[in-house]
Amino acid sequence: MQEEIKQLKKELSVTIVAHYYQKDEVFEIADITGDSLELAKRSKESDSEFILFCGVGFMGQSVKILDPKKRVVMPRIACCAMARMIDSTYFDQSVEYMMEYGIKKEDILPVTYINSGAEVKAKVGKMGGMVCTSSSAKKIIQKALETGKKILFVPDKCLGQNIAWMMGLKSCVIGEGGCDPKEADIICFNGFCSVHQLFEVEDVEFYRKRYPGIKIAVHPECKPEVCKVADFVGSTSQLLHYVKSLPIEQKVAVGTEYNFVHRLREKNTYVLSSTKPECPTMNETTLQDVVDVLRAIRDNKPFNEIFIEEDTRKWANIALERMFEYYK
Repeated sequence: MQEEIKQLKKELSVTIVAHYYQKDEVFEIADITGDSLELAKRSKESDSEFILFCGVGFMGQSVKILDPKKRVVMPRIACCAMARMIDSTYFDQSVEYMMEYGIKKEDILPVTYINSGAEVKAKVGKMGGMVCTSSSAKKIIQKALETGKKILFVPDKCLGQNIAWMMGLKSCVIGEGGCDPKEADIICFNGFCSVHQLFEVEDVEFYRKRYPGIKIAVHPECKPEVCKVADFVGSTSQLLHYVKSLPIEQKVAVGTEYNFVHRLREKNTYVLSSTKPECPTMNETTLQDVVDVLRAIRDNKPFNEIFIEEDTRKWANIALERMFEYYK
C-alpha cells in the first residue's frame, strides 16, 4: 500500500500533510508533519493543487480559509470532539450570558482556540476577535487585554484557565457556578479535550514516587491542577522541543496524545497516564483511506473535499490573520 501511495504521489499534484497525533502508518507517508498552526501555514505555502489533510475537520478547514484556491481533501472528515462542543448557537449564547451581567457586546472581545469550526471563527472575526493556538494563546490574550475589553475564550476552558493562571489573571467558566464575568479577566466556554482530561495529579505523584528526579511535561489542554504541578507546560511543538532537549538519561513523563509521545525518544519517555490517551477521531484515518482518496483524485472524482461559504471564509480568515499579525 505504501508503494502505491508513493507512485500516486509522483503522478499527482498533491501534498500529504499529517498531524502529530496520526497513527504511525499515516504519519510516516506524509510530506509535511506538525501541529495545527504549522500544518496550516506550510500547506498554504505548498505549490500542489491538492492538499490531502490527515487530521480532523477544523484543520482541513483552516487550510481552505487561508487559501481558498487550494483544493483540500481529507481521507476522513473526522471531527474533533472539542470543536463540536462550540457551534454558532453556543457562541451566541455565551455572548448573551455576558451581556446579562451588564457587559455591552462592543465591550466583549472573543478569542477562539483554533480547535473550532469555520462558523465560530467567522463570528469571532466579525466581533474584532482572533484565533489562537496553544503556542500563541498567551501572546494573543496579552494583545487582546490591551483593548481593555472582557475576553470571551472558546471552546477550551482548560487552556483559558491555564493561560489566566500563567499571567496572574482571574478566570471563570460559564456554567460552572459563580461565574461572574464582571469579576473575571477571561470568561471561558465550558469545553475541553477528552484526551487531555485523562491526566490527573495522581499520575504525576505516581511517576515522581517511582522515578525520583523525573520531569513532567504536559499540554495546556490538561486540567489546571495538573499543569500547576508540572515542570513544563507547552503546545505539541513546544513539548517536542522540550523533550528532545533533555539529556537522553533524563526520564520524562508526558501528558498528551499517545501517538505523539511514543515517537518522541527511544527511551526514558513515559505516557503520563495509566490508560492509553489516544485521540479516537485523529486515529480514524488509515492507509486505506489515503489510498482511496488518492485514487479518487487520479480519477477526477475527489471526495471529502472541504468547501466553505465565502462570507464565512472571509471573516474566519480575518480572525486567523490577526493571529499571524500578533504572533510572528
